[in-house]
This record gives sequence, C-alpha cells and structure tokens, in this order.
Amino acid sequence: MSVSPSAPVMRVAPSILSADFGRLSEAIDQVSSGTDWLHVDVMDGHFVPNVSIGPPVVKSLRPYSERFFDCHLMMSEPVRYLEAFKDAGANGCTVHVEVGGTATLIDEARSLGLRIGLAANPDTPFAAVAPFLGDIDLLLLMTVFPGFGGQSFIGDVMGKVNEARREVDSNELALDIEVDGGIDVATAPIVVEAGANVLVAGSAVFSRPDPLEAAHALRVAARSGRA
Repeated sequence: MSVSPSAPVMRVAPSILSADFGRLSEAIDQVSSGTDWLHVDVMDGHFVPNVSIGPPVVKSLRPYSERFFDCHLMMSEPVRYLEAFKDAGANGCTVHVEVGGTATLIDEARSLGLRIGLAANPDTPFAAVAPFLGDIDLLLLMTVFPGFGGQSFIGDVMGKVNEARREVDSNELALDIEVDGGIDVATAPIVVEAGANVLVAGSAVFSRPDPLEAAHALRVAARSGRA
C-alpha cells in the first residue's frame, strides 16, 4: 500500500461535456496550460438518461493533448468497454459502484494497466464504496445526479467527502478524491475544505468567454479552501 502525501495534489479537470463538440480539439488546446486532467463524461443512455461520446472520440482527441484523460463511465456495462477505452488512449476509467460487480471491474482495469476510479451518486452512502478504497486510485463523489451538465451543486454530499478524506488519511491511502457537479469559483473552496483534491468543472470553464481564465480562477478559488 502506498502512502499518501501530507497535502494531496490539487488538480483541475475540465469536463469536455460542456465544450463545443464541433471544436473539441481547439477547446482542449485552449485550456491545456491551466489544467491538469481532462474529464471525459461517457453516458450510455441506460445508466443515465443521456448519451454522449465513446472510445472513437477519445481516440480522435488523444493526439491533441498530453493531459491525463480521466474517463467517467456512466454506463450499465462498463466492463465491456474498458479495453476499448484503454486502446483509445484513456489513462484512467471511473466506474459506478451502483452497477455492481465492482471487484471484477477493478481487476479488469488493473489487468489493462488503467488507473481505476469508483464513483458514487449523491444518494449512495459512503458505506457502499468504503470496502474498495484500498483497491482504487480515485474516488469520485458526485455532487449532482449524473446525466446532464449545468446542474446545481448538492451541498449535502460534503458530509460524504469529509468521511472519505478521514478514511483516506487515517489509512494513509494514495487515493484522489474527486468531485463533479456544480463546481465553480463559489463551490470550489467548499469541496476542497471538505477534503476533495480533484475538481471537475464543465460549464464553469467551457461556458465562460475565456475558458483558460476561468480554469485559472477555479484553481485560485480551490486554493482558498486549503487555507
């Protein structure tokens, strides 16, 4: 088991779900210098009531960015697609605990050389993900119900973020805690203070006149939550 640093690395991960799909490579390039990861929301129209993108789009974008591709698989059967995402250039894939078969999904991702994340919806208790914390690289705690961008932040999830941070720190786990949904300059300090270190933001970055400036502003706001 690896030991986590005393201060987790803060990462800003813009979600390309909110970018202009007709100019994705340009959008990615525009924010590249101000971001750490790129968050790729994958929706199958079954686990969530929307459809987005898949491995072919990830493959087409890979040559345009050296950033870590953080693929969030909002899918009922993610095990069928892990290898395709790996081959397309994904660095990490996050699956939902709600779909079940979590241990198998973790093992499959590991066998492919992927970083593996586990996500939980706002109404899923921490107890559902707690048994797997020592086996994953990232815990994604949704601060909206997944399926659509631009939703309002659910502050009640901060109790779960706090609980996760306490568990990670007390067990010295090298585990990122990510939040996704309604993250902007107002909510960034709140989630960081609660214990998150990876912030996913879509509309707060790509819907602004200057996305790079918006990404920088988000990082500054996040740092204020560490004070």
